[in-house]
Amino acid sequence: MFQELGKVGLIYGSDTGATEDVTRLFESFIGEDLEIIEVSEAEVEDFKRFDVLILGISTWYDGDLQSDWEDYFETFKTIDFTDQVVALFGLGDQHGYAEYFIDGVGYLAEVVLANGGTIIGEWPTQDYEHAESKAEKNDDMFYGLALDEDNEPILTEDRILVWLDQLKGEYQNLHIAQG
Repeated sequence: MFQELGKVGLIYGSDTGATEDVTRLFESFIGEDLEIIEVSEAEVEDFKRFDVLILGISTWYDGDLQSDWEDYFETFKTIDFTDQVVALFGLGDQHGYAEYFIDGVGYLAEVVLANGGTIIGEWPTQDYEHAESKAEKNDDMFYGLALDEDNEPILTEDRILVWLDQLKGEYQNLHIAQG
């Protein structure tokens, strides 16, 4: 179903299990075309061996990275993402932490872009009630899919399916544009 994305890797970190649960949803939708790696077990080479790399992160407290991502972040900042297609998703609480909603996505996006990567899968900000976010590319778009398992878990599956279809189209268009 998602062969159009080529070889897909999903690297994530999860403290409470919420991001892991969402990762399992991705696995159920993508199937055997997806390889899942916990960031605590990731090697630098894992970030370069996929046609599309999906990074999953939750944001904690006042905009903190999830603990495994925080532990890996200095290494992450050294990765060369040139010619790498990356999609990002983040979990956050748009009401309890409205001024830090999915900030982790913004931290990861900043590194990917600074280190030569291409980000696909930007997601509209319009359906969220947050004050601000480091994950905002601009007022209208996040750098990746925003999920709120605290306040809107019923929307998660549909958002993921829409986003995966969006990724397929963007990935195909990217390859057409590159010749």
